[in-house]
Amino acid sequence: MALRFNDILKRAMVMDVIDRFCTVYSDLCQVSQEDLANIYSQDVVFIDPIKAHRGLADVQSYFAHLLERAQSCRFDITTIIATQPSQTTNITHVVNWTMYLNIQKYSNEITLKGTTQLSVRDDRICYHRDYYDLGQMVYEHIPILRFFIKKIKARMAQ
Repeated sequence: MALRFNDILKRAMVMDVIDRFCTVYSDLCQVSQEDLANIYSQDVVFIDPIKAHRGLADVQSYFAHLLERAQSCRFDITTIIATQPSQTTNITHVVNWTMYLNIQKYSNEITLKGTTQLSVRDDRICYHRDYYDLGQMVYEHIPILRFFIKKIKARMAQ
């Protein structure tokens, strides 16, 4: 019986950090360094299609740089799936989301769907890996590249 209670208690702690994660990402431009420290562990590994960041200080620096250029950035989290870690992976949650990003020098809002794998340890996220279409996020918003990407996609669809 004690083991079952501990499992419930552990799961409740994990949901706490997932709730905080959802709150932080609901309006990323309002995030503080303390908010990040409240969801990520000191030894967090944060990977996105652009670069890997190791440690809380590196993640905080990455967000500070990212948010200097963002006018607004929010995530609509559509699905959170709790998973069981296995021998090959420590993933505890999979999160599906849509990001809405406005960059100061561009007039168009960037809308991007993606998925995040999370691993939670001691009420902090120690692993965060984002999967999204980098071309859709960056390349398709550069006019000359957008033209070529549309041509390539049209040709591949034939």
